[in-house]
Amino acid sequence: MKALLMVLLLSSQLLFAQTPLQQAQQQVFAAERAFAKSMADRDIHAFEQYLADDAVFFGQSMLRGKAQVVAGWAGLFNGEQPPFSWEPEQVEVSADGILAHSSGPVKSPDGNVIATFNSVWRQTAPGVWKVQFDKGCERCGCKTTAQAD
Repeated sequence: MKALLMVLLLSSQLLFAQTPLQQAQQQVFAAERAFAKSMADRDIHAFEQYLADDAVFFGQSMLRGKAQVVAGWAGLFNGEQPPFSWEPEQVEVSADGILAHSSGPVKSPDGNVIATFNSVWRQTAPGVWKVQFDKGCERCGCKTTAQAD
């Protein structure tokens, strides 16, 4: 009986064990959510902690390096309410576990989807992920070819 319980216990642990890439994927999901929470909490210092030193943010102007990104985003942290929010829907990790891509919706304060974000994360130490590249794409209200007819 003890042997049977031991086999069941070990097999259940193997069944629920995550691969290193699955663990990395969960780490990036958590990092992206915490990064987004920094905006919700109006905490630019927490926001800064998720940026790679040589981060590149695309936008109306290219922001290169942590200092430029923080300076460029500082105004977005003014006021009691954040101007937008985001949450990851998809995270994919490279086979070597060093890079990851996250994406998901960007929402206005009233909850409408206004854009999609795309971020590239780099693992800088075991379990530590930093945003390397970030680019948002505004949601288009354009009609598709099928809708135009």
